[in-house]
Amino acid sequence: MNLHKTLATIFGMTMLSRITGMIRDVLITRAFGASGYTDAFFVAFRIPNLLRRLFAEGAFAQAFVPILAEYRNKRGEEASKQLVDHVATILSWALLATCVIGIVGAPVIVYLMATGLAANAQVFDTTVLMTRIMFPYIGFMSLVALAGGILNTWSEFRIPAFTPVLLNLSFIVASLAVAPFLAEPIYALAFAVFFGGLLQLAIQIPALIRIGMLPRFQLNPRFALADPGVRRVLRQMAPATFAVSVAQVSLVINTNIASHLELGSVSWLSFADRLMEFPTALLGVALGTVLLPSLSKAHAAGDPVEYSALLDWGLRLTFLLALPAAVGLATLSEPLTATLFHYGKFDARAVMMTSHALVAYGVGLIGLIVVKILAPGFYAKQNIRTPVKIAVGVLIATQLMNLIFVPKLALAGLALSIGLGACLNAIFLYLGLRKRGIYIARSGWGLFLVKLSGALFLMGGAALWTAGQFDWIAMQAHAAMRIGALCLVLGVCAITYFSALAAMGFRPSDFKRSAA
Repeated sequence: MNLHKTLATIFGMTMLSRITGMIRDVLITRAFGASGYTDAFFVAFRIPNLLRRLFAEGAFAQAFVPILAEYRNKRGEEASKQLVDHVATILSWALLATCVIGIVGAPVIVYLMATGLAANAQVFDTTVLMTRIMFPYIGFMSLVALAGGILNTWSEFRIPAFTPVLLNLSFIVASLAVAPFLAEPIYALAFAVFFGGLLQLAIQIPALIRIGMLPRFQLNPRFALADPGVRRVLRQMAPATFAVSVAQVSLVINTNIASHLELGSVSWLSFADRLMEFPTALLGVALGTVLLPSLSKAHAAGDPVEYSALLDWGLRLTFLLALPAAVGLATLSEPLTATLFHYGKFDARAVMMTSHALVAYGVGLIGLIVVKILAPGFYAKQNIRTPVKIAVGVLIATQLMNLIFVPKLALAGLALSIGLGACLNAIFLYLGLRKRGIYIARSGWGLFLVKLSGALFLMGGAALWTAGQFDWIAMQAHAAMRIGALCLVLGVCAITYFSALAAMGFRPSDFKRSAA
């Protein structure tokens, strides 16, 4: 398998997802702005979305994929299919119980997530109702994660990478065609989440049928629970739930803190988070998706050299692409926020507050992405305990930083604490891999980083100078002109960065890699 080609495929699908996601966010900001009702939606959506990241994309994927890869490589297709059937059965029953509890207990869950909303009864009740509408999303997406893990193990990455596009399209249709006809338009977004999750699950089914791995669900979960492979997955999931989601746990705590700040703060933080997720998903998620199955295969084959080389490849590619993204977020926060969101009810103050949070996120972007590269280095070896210990310490450190930053920086302090916490997480994961001899850095890193720093310095200067030639807020009435100006600035930055790299000897062929 050509990892460079596979990464390009996932990168392209993820780019499509992020572009449609930006369109959806522009439509939401234009229609709803940043108000108590948008705060209600983002809090309500964050609850099932958090559970999706904790249990579906996070703990479940990291626990299930290495064990499934081991079964396929060592026990064959029949044993793998049996494991898939039993895991799907247990997962389905657990999801049914979770969704029922979530729908019934929505008022309590919302209060714990955002106690500040309780001061406004109408906003609180709206949040509760939207939470109930959206809670089945966790069920849909957990099954999507099961399907994605299976498909990735069989080296089918396109469909899982494409599925988020369907959620964005659901939002776009709801904003344009459904919201205008509802007495309370914000509810259209809640229904969009429900149907978007359903569509993402449906598109996986034909791909699973093609590889002969469509799960067969059983009415009696006891037989499935007796499967030793299922019990191994469950044992790995418990600690992985916390280990892979420390940033998400911090984000929930920060949402609660933001709900006590100025009205609209939850929305501003959410829009900054969306912009930050653009490079995080394009790079971190895409690389992590490619690396985990490849690392699992190398581990099953007993090839530590290949294992270390895969991690080294992932880290070099991450630094090459993530650092310019971080510089871009830090230097172009206002142009990006104004061009994408400064329309309709999203006013100049919302631009300012969102851009401040975006700058803070930019500081820790490299950590957020590197964690997604290094964590699979432990998970592929089915070592969950070490990342858990690191995650516990990072969560504590993040909240201590909140005590320092929030009184001085308000909303930006919340974003900064998450970013710096992710950097700490990445550092300790790296040290853990080096200490155990799992990762041995290849030669040339020193010169690589020196050259990269020079290119980043030139790019940062180009970004500040070109962006400073425009009044981004004043161009609100001239959307096409502002979009053109942003494209010009981004083009200058890209040309400066990659020209500098080329002048210093970087070539795309240096980063090509294949895996068995």
